[in-house]
Amino acid sequence: MTTSWIQLALGLGLLYAGAQILVKGGAALAFRLGLNALVIGLTVIAYGTSSPELVVSLKASLQGNGAIAIGNVVGSNICNVALILGLCALVKPLAASAQIIRREIPIMIGVSVLLIVLMWDDSLGRIDGAILFTGIVVYTWLTVRQARAETKGLASKEYDQDFHKPAVGLGRSIFLVVAGLGVLVVASHFFVTGAVELAKSWGVTDAVIGLTVVAVGTSMPELATALVAAFRGHGDVAIGNVVGSNIFNVLGILGVAALIHPIDTSSIGREDLGVMLAAAVAMLPAARSGGGISRVEGAVLLAGYIAYTVWLISKIVL
Repeated sequence: MTTSWIQLALGLGLLYAGAQILVKGGAALAFRLGLNALVIGLTVIAYGTSSPELVVSLKASLQGNGAIAIGNVVGSNICNVALILGLCALVKPLAASAQIIRREIPIMIGVSVLLIVLMWDDSLGRIDGAILFTGIVVYTWLTVRQARAETKGLASKEYDQDFHKPAVGLGRSIFLVVAGLGVLVVASHFFVTGAVELAKSWGVTDAVIGLTVVAVGTSMPELATALVAAFRGHGDVAIGNVVGSNIFNVLGILGVAALIHPIDTSSIGREDLGVMLAAAVAMLPAARSGGGISRVEGAVLLAGYIAYTVWLISKIVL
């Protein structure tokens, strides 16, 4: 029990350090590649901070534990929006760019609907995995292609406005991104290992572990990265990280996992999928209302997550 708590504490400390490194490296890399900070948040940082979800879901899928694999993704997507953006907005209201409101959030909603449709027969087969994986390839290609169409001058201006310091070199930028991701992966391993051991000692089922403990644990990189970005006033990076992570979680992680080994999704209830979709849909009016997410809207999202968690726990107790 003591070892589990030590792993949790060590994981949290490393998560914050890794997030600091990743945000700095990702922003510098955006400048060097001529991409804006939003695109880096949607791809490099979002996919990177989702690497713990990828590792956990792949391992669970190979072991035939569909409850952990699918619960991890569904729970993480709920956590990313309701808990992470809720907390970030309470720290500092988050501004949302027109691209996020017009394209990225609707894509996230569409991806959530697609997952629900594919899971309706309580399974994700290899054909389903191929459909999902094709989706992440197309999405990434379109996102990078659109970003490359922007001028280098625009990226340089945006970097200067956002970070107020000269950009570091390309080699160092890549090193910072890789180092940051490496620290986050190691940190998530400590956190999730300790959390799962504690949860099992309390007699919690695999499905609930996936939806709560594992989901929150593997979402810690997104939380740490988004909070650092929010503190620094980079709302687009925070929101882009969450939206991009949610898209990657469904298309990339479940796509790869189902391709490798079909996933039994019967342990995940329709209510959980409904909450995931509701969280995604809730972002659209929130972002449109004032071009971002206010503290009040953040409080509503956070309250929704707390209510959902209490409901999950009540099913165990009762």
